[in-house]
Amino acid sequence: MTRTARVYRIEMLIKSRGHVSFRALLDELEVSPATLKRDLEFLRDQLGAPIEYDRDVNGYRLGTASRGRRHELPGLWFSERELYGLLMTHQLLSELDGQGTLSRHLQPLLERVHEMLGQSKAGARSIVRRVRIVSPARRPVPSRYFELIGEALVKRRRVRMRYFTRGRGQSGLREISPQRLVHYRNTWYADAWCHRTEGLRRFALDAIEDAELVEAKAREVPLRQVESEMDGGYGVWAGRDARWATLLFDAEAARWVSREQWHPMQRSASLADGRYRLELPYTDDTELTMDILRHAGHVQVLEPASLAARVRQQLRDGLELQG
Repeated sequence: MTRTARVYRIEMLIKSRGHVSFRALLDELEVSPATLKRDLEFLRDQLGAPIEYDRDVNGYRLGTASRGRRHELPGLWFSERELYGLLMTHQLLSELDGQGTLSRHLQPLLERVHEMLGQSKAGARSIVRRVRIVSPARRPVPSRYFELIGEALVKRRRVRMRYFTRGRGQSGLREISPQRLVHYRNTWYADAWCHRTEGLRRFALDAIEDAELVEAKAREVPLRQVESEMDGGYGVWAGRDARWATLLFDAEAARWVSREQWHPMQRSASLADGRYRLELPYTDDTELTMDILRHAGHVQVLEPASLAARVRQQLRDGLELQG
């Protein structure tokens, strides 16, 4: 039995019986007196359990500090393995975040997990250093804009912002009603109703130049509509009127690509000769072309012809740049 399970059991025994003797706890937990003493100290000192020894009944009970309020041991329904999982999840969020915004708000949870596991700070650092997330080409998002969009989502408020549209190389004012946050390829986006264009748009948070929360209530868009309009395209490109691409990978590339998900709605088949056929929807071919070119020499665009032509042109342009 792990210590997490033991301290949970100790408190449950005291609560259910009113008071429990030291001997009864030893028999129930099957541990040494020294281990039981450490567990009782851990409950009182680290987790704040109001457990005290009552000489009149020769046992332990919940003290007067618990009267008038219900005492709980937060998180003790987790096993030790699950607590280590929470620790690793915290590290994952820290790496995804980049600016420390998410991990900073979760720091109290992390400290409680350390207490429950009995890890020293040095030990905890050693654990999280064994998790490494590689995030090439990360586009960091200033924490103030991430938190502002998050606040707008929770409070259902609008955001007024100056936004840089990279495709046109221009900045402009927008007022948006955020609907959800999206993390994609090492950066964050907000799917939002744009009050200037009167439609759903996807905004890269790292392209926000200035922003403020406004008092106006956000326009509510059903989540099903958001998913329908924003998730139908390929990659970060939204849209509901999708076309379908058919790609054929040779046997060498198939060893990797057959294990990948390029799109939630993709259709695929492994052929008898080892090749791999992949069909997937897209609304804008920009990102799809980039992913196809990663496998140049190992993939053929079967259809549509316009996508095949775009890939061929990109290959020609690349060769010309190399002289």
